[in-house]
Amino acid sequence: MAPAAFPPIPQATPVTVPADSSLWDRISTWVSENKAVVYTIAGVAVVVTGAGAVYYIRSSSESKDTEPRPSKKERRKRKQVEKEAEAEKAAAERETAAASTPAQGQTAKVESADDLPEIDETTVERLSAAEREEYAGKLKVLGNKAYGAKDFQKAIGLYSQAILCKADPVYYSNRAACYNALSEWEKVVEDTTAAIQLDPQYIKALNRRANAYDQLGKYSEALLDFTASCIIDGFRNEQSALAVERLLKKFAESKAKEILQTKEAKLPSPTFVSNYLQSFRPRPRPDGLERSAELSENTGKGQLQLGLNHLENKTGTGYEQAAAAFEKALELGDIEGYEAFAYNMRGTFRCLKGKHEKALADLTRSIELDPTLTQSYIKRASMNLELGHPEKAQEDFAKAKDQNPDDPDIYYHRAQLHFIQQQFGDAAKDYQKSIDLDNDFIFSHIQLGVTQYKMGSIASSNSTFRRCIKNFEKIPDVYNYFGELLLDQSKFQEAIEKFDRAIELEKEMKPTCMNVLPLINKSLALFQWKQDYSEAEKLCDKALIIDPECDIAVATMAQLLLQQGKVTEALKYFERAADLARTEGELVNALSYAEATRTQIQVQEKYPDLAMKLAGSSAMVR
Repeated sequence: MAPAAFPPIPQATPVTVPADSSLWDRISTWVSENKAVVYTIAGVAVVVTGAGAVYYIRSSSESKDTEPRPSKKERRKRKQVEKEAEAEKAAAERETAAASTPAQGQTAKVESADDLPEIDETTVERLSAAEREEYAGKLKVLGNKAYGAKDFQKAIGLYSQAILCKADPVYYSNRAACYNALSEWEKVVEDTTAAIQLDPQYIKALNRRANAYDQLGKYSEALLDFTASCIIDGFRNEQSALAVERLLKKFAESKAKEILQTKEAKLPSPTFVSNYLQSFRPRPRPDGLERSAELSENTGKGQLQLGLNHLENKTGTGYEQAAAAFEKALELGDIEGYEAFAYNMRGTFRCLKGKHEKALADLTRSIELDPTLTQSYIKRASMNLELGHPEKAQEDFAKAKDQNPDDPDIYYHRAQLHFIQQQFGDAAKDYQKSIDLDNDFIFSHIQLGVTQYKMGSIASSNSTFRRCIKNFEKIPDVYNYFGELLLDQSKFQEAIEKFDRAIELEKEMKPTCMNVLPLINKSLALFQWKQDYSEAEKLCDKALIIDPECDIAVATMAQLLLQQGKVTEALKYFERAADLARTEGELVNALSYAEATRTQIQVQEKYPDLAMKLAGSSAMVR
């Protein structure tokens, strides 16, 4: 897809999808399409490979925000606890029917604890092994009955006596169930840990301890236990799998809020910034700010001129310097006649840094100062779209249209809104309108071709791209995005030819600031087509040398390493992706990947037998 202005995800969650969102979709899905065993749950694909259990978070555009409103949170939590208690009760009742039998082979019948001798640390020493076995079974039966009657303290006492007679993992787990019902989470952890030490593959104890860790806010520990449980159970328990997804989200959201408190706002990669800026048609500089104008850098006007000069470099350093210049221009003042433009430019770069409230304020001020500056409406609409307010975005597009119905940028960016909402028919109409008003803007043509493809009109899409190649033969973006559509159709050879042409033109036309997306696309194509890890990694390395801040290149490299079982190396790249995240939503996604990968490493270290089990399962189905 051609550059888009800050696409959002539904439910008002502030997440920025990169300009090339179709590439992100493939990064999130290509692994699962090439592996033998895939267990899919809402939001996470758990891929069973020789390297272990691997989690892939789906595209954020597919996610649904199921978090309750704060006023209902505690009620929902209590309902969950009650539901778990009922499940535990049902399990206890089932266990009662299959209670342990005495060594003599007769059914253990006991009406109450009064029928048994007093069991404590002293008296238990006087019992024979057979007596201990017999009494332990009877005490367990009584404990189950007390649990079923919700007399949890009595049940705890009975299970404790059973444990004195016999250190059985079931007894510890049952006593943990009582503590669970009483919300004594530390004791739940203590007893389930004892059960797991006796039986490392005791699924019920793992799940109970995971739930307790969750309640204690120890999300990493909970995730590890639920993951181990899933592997032992062969991913048959959907509730455990859903718990993994929920905990990944909970951990990432909690960690993201903590990080954002001290995280310095910064611009995304030069690739991202360039793609965003070029989604607007080039316009001449305001009169008086031409490069040839003699202006002092100690004035607001001079800083505006300097910022525009830096923009033309199209490099990471240039963009940083431009952002600083636009900030300083408004600090210095003395920009009479350019105030609206200055607020527009400062708001643009504040938005790119993820400073949403300040950016909205700047764009609103720009509109107040000059209502005819339609670009400020469009950028504010893009921001509202990113923040999950499509209705406000529509209002801004309507206001921009009232000011200048012949501005082609209005229709191009409104088409982006329709595209993101999967209203492809409306998107196609607006892209065509944008083309009718200005036939020379390549991205309107590219996006029209992509939209036609999404509508199922592959012939029309191919025709649009062929016209683009004829009319814009020296524009690398045409070949890159046409290659993406060919790759989506598994036409690997043709796709790679297009990516190669795009790379060649990027080097030729922009040797110091080339767009690295064609390199990443070719990397993915080579992996999907020939499983050529080596060449795919080399291409990603090249992309990262050119643009070290490119989050898409970082994520692709992480996935390639993960597929080769290089989990520790992959983790470093997922952590790098978190460092590069610009918004809270991006950070949550990156942290989810990183924590899932870290958990995989912990599973392999803590449960080597499970890692071998996964490897065996993978080999059996290949």
